[in-house]
Amino acid sequence: MPWLDWLSLFVRWFHVIAGIAWIGASFYFVWLDNSLESPPEWKKQKGIKGDLWAVHGGGFYEVAKYAYGPEAMPKNLHWFKWEAYSTWLSGFALLIIVYYFAASAYLIDPSVMAMSEAEAITRGLSLLAGGVLLYELACRTPLANYPKLFAVAFIALLVVASYLATQWFSGRGAYIHIGALIGSIMVANVWLNIMPAQRKMVDAVAAKKPVNPAWGAGAKLRSVHNNYLTLPILFIMISNHYPMTYQHPQNWLVLVAIMALSAWIRHFFNLRHVGKFSPGVLISGAVGLLLVALWVSWPQLRTAETSTISSKPAASTINTAQTDDSMSELDKQVLTIVTTHCQGCHASNPTDQIFKVAPLGVKFDNWQQIQRQAPQLVHRTTVTRDMPFLNKTNMTDAERDTIAQWGRQQ
Repeated sequence: MPWLDWLSLFVRWFHVIAGIAWIGASFYFVWLDNSLESPPEWKKQKGIKGDLWAVHGGGFYEVAKYAYGPEAMPKNLHWFKWEAYSTWLSGFALLIIVYYFAASAYLIDPSVMAMSEAEAITRGLSLLAGGVLLYELACRTPLANYPKLFAVAFIALLVVASYLATQWFSGRGAYIHIGALIGSIMVANVWLNIMPAQRKMVDAVAAKKPVNPAWGAGAKLRSVHNNYLTLPILFIMISNHYPMTYQHPQNWLVLVAIMALSAWIRHFFNLRHVGKFSPGVLISGAVGLLLVALWVSWPQLRTAETSTISSKPAASTINTAQTDDSMSELDKQVLTIVTTHCQGCHASNPTDQIFKVAPLGVKFDNWQQIQRQAPQLVHRTTVTRDMPFLNKTNMTDAERDTIAQWGRQQ
């Protein structure tokens, strides 16, 4: 449906813009807080606990952070919350548009687990709600006072969630749900903790009442959590373009490894902001990512060395023995077209020179898979006409018309 593509485009575009604003603010304020220096005595007497100077955009900036608050609340006080809310709202809308409206194509993989669309959506929403609830409960226990232990527990939560998601959904659907879980945890930190704490601080300063240090400490802790989650969630946002990750036999382990290593790399920059230069952290993170890449790619490299490379499959691998009697003549024509033009890339073992893993996880290994992907097959070959990729197999207009006719009967 063209209107759905346009809706997806605009929501995705907005989601990226909002995400840039939110993650940019996270990077900036963590850097800002870690870079503050002890101010001169006259500033300390005004209640300033740290300051810094910066130059940008052709001008100098003086930034100061108060230990308590200003003597009087300013008329215009800038809050940073809608970047987070708009990112989550647009991301959740995108999850519905892409993965829930087309659950049979992008979320459900019968080779992983056969289920109805309603069951798949219910499992997805339950994973998000359950993960956020467990994280929030952990943050409200004494465990939160021990950062290293809390990090281990949080990693364990993501490991379990990643494993469950990959046992329920398609690889692509599993990855995006872990991304949605992380994004939901991050926005919950803003909505349930950071913003309430800041409102209490503002109200106390305005009323000339004492500020409870726990408010600021709790809000800062959640901001730090969000900061470490930025690189993992950015990877997941782009992962749907790289099926070699989410289609790997141990895709859950690939995801966990990349998330952990990217958070470790983020740790290098956070240390750097407080004046601690630890190149071993950055180097070990980069080496770890390289090892993951080698591990994930090694089976494909071996397959490429032992297989005959062709832009088309040498012969159809679709078994129609059990469906020939029930297939119409039009079905058989579409089967021939898909075998000739699509299966070179979209198969469990692609024979295409470029694509060694089925793009977006779409496979046409059997007639049942073709039927399940019918809406996307028809749309991409007859409406947007961007498939086959660059029309490298020379699909004719007559063949596209045949697919369109078949699609109207589905």
